[in-house]
Amino acid sequence: MTDVVIPAITQTLLAAKSAKGVSFADLEAKLGRDEIWIAAVIYRQASASLEEATQLLAALGLSTDLAHELTAYPAKGLGSVVPTDPLIYRFYEIMQVYGMPLKEVIHEKFGDGIMSAIDFTLDVEKEVDPKGDRVKVIMNGKFLPYKKW
Repeated sequence: MTDVVIPAITQTLLAAKSAKGVSFADLEAKLGRDEIWIAAVIYRQASASLEEATQLLAALGLSTDLAHELTAYPAKGLGSVVPTDPLIYRFYEIMQVYGMPLKEVIHEKFGDGIMSAIDFTLDVEKEVDPKGDRVKVIMNGKFLPYKKW
């Protein structure tokens, strides 16, 4: 991800995760939180409670002195540039191609509003396929209608 600045805490956590040989799914089992949420905390796109930060740091064998960095409010997003990392760019491309059709279908089914990214879950599943394994991304957000006043 050459166009995204990776925080030092993220680099530390990822190095510890690699050294321990644990996956995000392993951390999910230890912390009782979803693997995507844990990855978001590590990448500083979400903040943890002090208890969650302490559990994560312990699972990675790191000092709890780092907990304050994981409980701080994060600055979310990738920045204002088009991502160049191929995997992240594909999601950007998907929204460029299917964003307006997706918006239209959501409005048709729900009315004028948005899908919450706050009251939201995200899951990634692997579907085995003889023609090549498939990535299944499941976004589940609460519908929030625009209010009239």
